[in-house]
Amino acid sequence: MAAKKSTARTAATKKTTPAKGAAGTTANGTTKADKKAATKSTSTAAKKPAKKTAATRKSTAKKATATRVTRAERLVVREDESPWTPAELKEVRVELEGEIARLRADLQSSENELSVFLREPIDGAGDDQADAGAKSFEREHELSLLAGARTGLEQNLHALERLEDGTYGICESCGNPIGKLRLQAYPRATLCMTCKSTQERR
Repeated sequence: MAAKKSTARTAATKKTTPAKGAAGTTANGTTKADKKAATKSTSTAAKKPAKKTAATRKSTAKKATATRVTRAERLVVREDESPWTPAELKEVRVELEGEIARLRADLQSSENELSVFLREPIDGAGDDQADAGAKSFEREHELSLLAGARTGLEQNLHALERLEDGTYGICESCGNPIGKLRLQAYPRATLCMTCKSTQERR
């Protein structure tokens, strides 16, 4: 009888023990299937912002292109000329920025040279007349270069400002179009050919 009871208890214990692969339940009651579903959901959620970011970048790029086109189209040109294109404006901008960089370097060089001349005695003590005259000429030459570089720098910076605010291409004297061809040849121009000719005759 004792042997039969022991066998019965063992059988009962086996019935109450869940099968290993039946439910796949973890200690906190979550099944493996639940875990897989949660992992997929998290992965999908992580990917969505990336798609939104890519879409945002495309939208920003489109807006920037539209802005460039609008800015190019609103600049005035002569009646016999075609409107500015973004590519043409880019060429003008590159030329202006290149000139600004070059003129700033020239200014620095001229200022350094001039500082050397200014440290020397003005009366040229110890020099003969030829040497004194040569030094005076060099000093005047450096002053002239410095003034020219400053004027050119101001003109290029002004042209770049007009390009930004949409007034590029408008004659500052009469208000008529300067002309795209003239600006492509001389990007710093602020006067149309008629006003420029009048100015030169004065």
